[in-house]
Amino acid sequence: MQTASFEIDPDIRRASTPPGWLYTDAAVFDRQRDAIFARSWQLIGDSDLARVPGQVHPFVFLDGSVGEPLLLSRDLDDQLHCVSNVCTHRGMLVCEHAGVERTLRCRYHGRRFGLDGRFQQMPEFTGVEGFPSEADNLAPASLDAWGKFLFVALATASRATDSSRDRRLVEFAEWIEPMRRRMEWLPLHEFQFDAGRSRDFLVRANWALYVENYLEGFHIPYVHSSLNETLDYGEYRTELFDWCSLQVGVAGSGEPAFDLPAGAADAGQRIAAYYWWLFPNLMFNFYPWGLSINVVRPLAVDRTRVSFLSYVWDSSKLDMGAGAALDRVEREDEAIVEAIQRAIGARLYSRGRYSPTRETGTHHFHRLLSRVLAAG
Repeated sequence: MQTASFEIDPDIRRASTPPGWLYTDAAVFDRQRDAIFARSWQLIGDSDLARVPGQVHPFVFLDGSVGEPLLLSRDLDDQLHCVSNVCTHRGMLVCEHAGVERTLRCRYHGRRFGLDGRFQQMPEFTGVEGFPSEADNLAPASLDAWGKFLFVALATASRATDSSRDRRLVEFAEWIEPMRRRMEWLPLHEFQFDAGRSRDFLVRANWALYVENYLEGFHIPYVHSSLNETLDYGEYRTELFDWCSLQVGVAGSGEPAFDLPAGAADAGQRIAAYYWWLFPNLMFNFYPWGLSINVVRPLAVDRTRVSFLSYVWDSSKLDMGAGAALDRVEREDEAIVEAIQRAIGARLYSRGRYSPTRETGTHHFHRLLSRVLAAG
């Protein structure tokens, strides 16, 4: 079993990539589940999940790895909440189906809660000392939003406890701010979820291989011939932030591009796509037609589920430019990372090196991964 610790030199010119065991050791994967994913912000969907007062939506936080049962609810005062979906009596699921309710009632022994998770009533508990207490409420999870998109973190404080397992990796505002500021000109409320263009893929590879492949355009001319025809590869660039990074795809000659308003940061440029990655496993891909979100869900050391969620803004620009043929691009990426998974654990492989001009995003990801694992 490995310690999960490795170092990445901050100078990309001297740095080596992580050791191969990072992607193949099951104990290291288990460590990542607690040190990274249980403390991260995760997209759970959009505000339509609980649109009207009384609406409830049970879900599992990173089903398949962290697996925490949670409940999104909108109370009768029209306020959103996210709480544990485990009854504080004997551990039964409180809410088993989405719907509209006035209260939450556990069907095992009848314990009742408000839609905000606060304990209300319990049969046959007369005489129990110190009851009820705060421990009888459904524990809250952290809930925040960007536009219509909802994000949840299990931990409720970042530095208020000595236990690293109880601390969020980063505050939501700090985590989302670079993307929020850069894309604030977009009317996110006009983006409509398109179930027909959304799907899941099972990738037979470690989640980190999928992420690091996403984070560089170096492979585009070699792996994605159709995408390469739509982009100006020479102008492709990566920008780094504390907890995220942005790849800017500049449109090739005659290819579709955003009609950027005068106040936008990239006004005057022909941008074909904005590829945002937020640590550890979320990608927001903006195209002139709208948004494709990748949620990378680790299942095992060599299994990953990638959910593509499509939100259409301008349907007249669908299937054009960099935002076209996304299914083909995904299959090409899957083939590459699955081949790497089969090889990277080889005894004769140790560590690689980075391209200082093309792999800054991947180097940045590896540095964050190394830092969080060392601290957690």
